[in-house]
Amino acid sequence: MKEINFKKLRGTEFQKKVWLALIKIPKGKVVTYKDLAKKVGKPLAVRAVANAVGANPCAPTVPCHRVVRSDGKLGGYSGKGGVKTKRMLLQKEGVKI
Repeated sequence: MKEINFKKLRGTEFQKKVWLALIKIPKGKVVTYKDLAKKVGKPLAVRAVANAVGANPCAPTVPCHRVVRSDGKLGGYSGKGGVKTKRMLLQKEGVKI
């Protein structure tokens, strides 16, 4: 994986905390925005976490494509190609969609 210097990225400390949590999601696995909010210690901040995920400047190196909605739907993807790319990246990792 390409080394990322999170200190040099533009974003709030909260966003950086979320982005750091994203790189800990194993390849081939997905988590929900709600799960991710719990992992960063803000269980009620699901929308804020979703916004931070959407602001990820390093997609797909920082794998925001591995975060899905609680209802199992893909949700959005701010990386190049949008949700179509998100679906392709997850399928490449072996995630059943």
